[in-house]
Amino acid sequence: MNPVISLWKIGRRFGAVEALRDVSVDILAGECHAIMGENGAGKSTLMKILAGVIPEFDGELYVKGRPVRFTGTRDAEAAGISIIHQELNLVEQLSVSANIFLGREPTLFAGILNQREMDRRAEEILSELECRIGAQTLVGTLRIGDQQLVEIARALSLRSEILIMDEPTSALTESEVERLYRVLARLRARGVTILYISHKMSEVFHLADRITILRDGRFVRTLLKAETNAQETAHLMVGRELTSREGRSRAAVGGGQPGDVVLDVRGLSLPWKRQPGRFRLRDISFQLHRGEILGIAGLMGAGRTELLECLFGASLQRPQGEILLDGKPQDFRNPAQAMRAGMALVTEDRKRLGLFQQLSVRENITVSALSDLAMAGVVRSSLERERVARELKVLSVKTAGMDAGILTLSGGNQQKCVVARCLLTNPRVLLLDDPTRGVDVGAKAELYQLMEQLAAQGISMIVTSSELPELLTVSDRILVLCEGRLTGEFAVQDATEEKIMEAATSVSTLVKS
Repeated sequence: MNPVISLWKIGRRFGAVEALRDVSVDILAGECHAIMGENGAGKSTLMKILAGVIPEFDGELYVKGRPVRFTGTRDAEAAGISIIHQELNLVEQLSVSANIFLGREPTLFAGILNQREMDRRAEEILSELECRIGAQTLVGTLRIGDQQLVEIARALSLRSEILIMDEPTSALTESEVERLYRVLARLRARGVTILYISHKMSEVFHLADRITILRDGRFVRTLLKAETNAQETAHLMVGRELTSREGRSRAAVGGGQPGDVVLDVRGLSLPWKRQPGRFRLRDISFQLHRGEILGIAGLMGAGRTELLECLFGASLQRPQGEILLDGKPQDFRNPAQAMRAGMALVTEDRKRLGLFQQLSVRENITVSALSDLAMAGVVRSSLERERVARELKVLSVKTAGMDAGILTLSGGNQQKCVVARCLLTNPRVLLLDDPTRGVDVGAKAELYQLMEQLAAQGISMIVTSSELPELLTVSDRILVLCEGRLTGEFAVQDATEEKIMEAATSVSTLVKS
């Protein structure tokens, strides 16, 4: 079978960093072809070249046997290629339908916008995604998972023959992932070729026909799915054996026994801003011990992110109830107060809430700790660079240098920089909101090890995750939320995915073990 796409000896540099070198891959018509590799392996760069986002590169690109050089995404779209980016690229001030058809709006005579037709077609695509978001809803009011569905809807609106999906499920719930699987099955039945980037082995081995593996910007191997397994694939990605983790090696500091209570939350409730009398969180009470990793599970909309925002003083509405840190009542009005008290937060939405996109790697890491690096109000440059160099080494951040722009880094390395920023504030309580979203298997293992080390040092952590196996791996104890209420509490040795899901779908009963 002749390939529908041929990438031949593709190379691309960003300054001193060689993102791709001599990468050659053939994509067959109608197949689902997975592209895998660690963060920084070159996956997204390769796909951006194919989608016209990066017009300058070395090597040759063929589509349907013809050599092409795209000068932009419009050229790629005209050739039948569209891309869903890992980092969302939406205009938050516009409606869902306006985002889906941005730059391709249907018009009436004299160029007047046909709003009714645009909304109708948007709702048709959203219906294909089995999504109930209203076409006139402002994108900025949606949670990140719903925004990701809008990004997918925009790509589907192009009716492309070749669809590139870069981590499309990183913020989707399990039910939304199953929904996406059904959509992809319908697309493949129409003959659409799918290029799929994911760090989730279960997705790749469910969807892909073939798997191409990149490492450090170079081609490693293309395999039929039936010829490999998750363990071999992970080994080819990282070039080393990954240590198997069955869970925490200890319960908490002090020989497996919980330490002193660091955080005590009593009757925490968060009112809805626009709906008086309703609550996003209702009567949440729990304790966090020194050196404990407390997992928070729940379906999308259960209140996981809202809980962490309340604890960090970042919620738009003032929460009700009591928050005690080291036995002292706290009333954080903003994140700055929370950080001074010893709290730190790694946000769920890295691009929108976690990064200063115009600043360098160094500036992103030190921005929350400048007062500790200054003398008489002037930042000591040598001390700042020393601290940044230490964090980059500890977290194994791949970068051209600490003065490189933060957006030149891969998503996983950007996330490591956000974690480094939090650690520079010397927190006693670290809040991690889905910290491994969009992070590869190698970087996940490194983050798990880091969390273990921080817990051993006495730092307490609250971790949310959309992946139950991850919570079962890293946590000492797991709390479950459903519709803003606490519906389950499990010691990790007693927890199972089935028990957690039962609690996550049962708002009326508190399940404990």
